[in-house]
Amino acid sequence: MPPNASFDLKQYARKHARIVDQALNKLLPSARTKPGTIHRAIRHSLFAGGKRVRPILALAAAEACGGEIENALPVACAVECIHTYSLIHDDLPALDNDDFRRGRPASHKVFGEGIAVLAGDALLTQAFELAAQAKPTPRYPVSDMILDLAKTSGSLQLIAGQVADLEGEGQKLTRSKLQYIHERKTSALLTCSARLGGMSANCTPTQLQALTDFGYHIGLAFQVIDDILDVTQTSEQLGKTAGKDEAADKATYPAVVGLKKSEQIAKKLTDKAFTALQPFRGKAVALEAMAHFLLKRKN
Repeated sequence: MPPNASFDLKQYARKHARIVDQALNKLLPSARTKPGTIHRAIRHSLFAGGKRVRPILALAAAEACGGEIENALPVACAVECIHTYSLIHDDLPALDNDDFRRGRPASHKVFGEGIAVLAGDALLTQAFELAAQAKPTPRYPVSDMILDLAKTSGSLQLIAGQVADLEGEGQKLTRSKLQYIHERKTSALLTCSARLGGMSANCTPTQLQALTDFGYHIGLAFQVIDDILDVTQTSEQLGKTAGKDEAADKATYPAVVGLKKSEQIAKKLTDKAFTALQPFRGKAVALEAMAHFLLKRKN
């Protein structure tokens, strides 16, 4: 499906990222709030210039369902807190051992490992405080939204993906095991973002299923492309250390199935994501544009 030529994704993303940043800045403790060290550490990672893909996805999903951005902001901010916490912990020496994130030194390089762990813990907890501020809708009580976020963040999804990724280092994983990692480590939170945005807009069951399918496929495509970029891009282009996966002997799609096959898989997953949006009958333009961007992105 060709992108909508009249839709300016860059402008849309800038506008919605700014809205998310303003909300996060307002909702989270300031850097001067005691204890200052932890709040500076939180903000160091949270406002490090990330693309805000997940919260923008939540806002776009809400809009596709006829909802208001304001009603989706609590859950959009919550998923960004979950994402940033996972990055802080992923970068720790005990896990991925990366010195850079989003183009700046990783949290543990600036504040030390102890504060980095606590900053991640604080963001994980903060996410549920933010989600609890969402407004209930006729179809979805706030408890449903919190439950969705909790299941996504727990030991069967996000944590399961990290565990499998950690235990898979140095092993020759099959494509199915690699997919298990990516489904949980990356796709789960993108799926949750789309679902929560839809819930905040009182989406229909058909729309919720469509958003679930879209998030799942675009989430897998996102990670496959991330694997490809780790091989083909420089550290400066990525904003993080390039070649880390190969150096750590981690299983990636290019390593398991080859670069060309990986690109074909990403294209097929993105096509399925577009197909999932058909129930919106052309009202999910922003989601379609995001899918095109993720497929074509260079960093």
